[in-house]
Amino acid sequence: MVILLASVGNTTELLLGLVLILAFAKIVAEIFERLKQPAVVGEILAGVLIGPSVLGLVKPNEIISTLAEIGVIFLLFTVGLETKPQAILKVGGRAFVVAVLGVIFPFIAGYAITFVWDGSKVEAMFVGAALVATSVGITARVLGNLGLLDAPTARIILGAAVIDDVLGLLILSVVSGMSKGTVDYYQVASTAGMSIFFIVIVATAGAALVTWLAPRISRLKIAEPLFSAGLIFCLALSYFATYIGVAAIIGSFLAGMALAEATEKHHDVHKKTGGVMEFLVPFFLVNIGMSLDLSVFKEMSTVWLAIIVTVLAVLTKFVGCGIGSYGLGMRRSMQVGVGMVPRGEVGIVVAQVGLSLGVISPPFFAAVLFMAIATTIIAPPFIKWAYANEEAAHGKIDDDDAGGIVAQPELSNIS
Repeated sequence: MVILLASVGNTTELLLGLVLILAFAKIVAEIFERLKQPAVVGEILAGVLIGPSVLGLVKPNEIISTLAEIGVIFLLFTVGLETKPQAILKVGGRAFVVAVLGVIFPFIAGYAITFVWDGSKVEAMFVGAALVATSVGITARVLGNLGLLDAPTARIILGAAVIDDVLGLLILSVVSGMSKGTVDYYQVASTAGMSIFFIVIVATAGAALVTWLAPRISRLKIAEPLFSAGLIFCLALSYFATYIGVAAIIGSFLAGMALAEATEKHHDVHKKTGGVMEFLVPFFLVNIGMSLDLSVFKEMSTVWLAIIVTVLAVLTKFVGCGIGSYGLGMRRSMQVGVGMVPRGEVGIVVAQVGLSLGVISPPFFAAVLFMAIATTIIAPPFIKWAYANEEAAHGKIDDDDAGGIVAQPELSNIS
């Protein structure tokens, strides 16, 4: 029975939906925590449970989707606050290699399986593009809950995910253009250039400017001036990121990173931001679960396609990104590999673009949707396992090793 009655007012219906989402998310998350499993998996499964496919208590709508988008923006902003720019820049070379291999392997696999399954060339490219995606929000949530955001491999994952997102969006631009019969290579090149310029400037000059401004902002008479300025900065950079053609979460992550040093001694800023995040992030996770329509899997051929696509999605990211981190040792290569596995909302968005353009058929759309949600559910337990008994996530990686390719026998700490 659908609890949300059509006869009640929109505000009443919306409030009931928000109550159900938050309540179910936290209850199922608590159950998973007691079972010593990642809470993020419980929150996603809560979405499946209350969504249209099972109980039908809440249906996805524009307001919930908007809250979900804002939720992941604040999740990445919070992650950025725990990540100093120099820490990411030190692992830049390594992160770039991880990102590139994490794009090449999945794209080829997605293209190949679609072609074998008698899909069209454009369908094959869309499936490949969907497999390229990485949902850093999921990995960041798990690592944050484990207190491992300062682990050297966590920084590689975050850096690679930012690069991965830019590369994935560029591939999506090319594939979308091909589906329409033409590709604007000038626009693709300009988007790439602006994205790189934006990331480098914010991570370097932007961080220095914000650190210089922070003490002056703190002296303002308004309540919580630094926290308020941080929120404005986060939303402003998120907007600018979308304006130049990349994901809003890149802007929010960079905003947090630029503020990391400035807020290091202002723990109240982190605490207040964490409170906002804990309210909004469940909408992001539950919305992923609600997006799964189980009815599309009535045909066994679709079920097999979904399983094969999911297996390839896991293996290609794990192997490709693992190879990219070669030289850091087997355990750390595994950490990077599993950390890049979740596709989450990014994979869903790619599939929806293909569906809206009318170039991807329902079976392939269902398979990609299943893959995006399955990898998001599969990855957290493996991430937790890969980091089990991690004696630091504070382990040691030499600065040259983290940014380059050659490992040192003794790894030195990145601060």
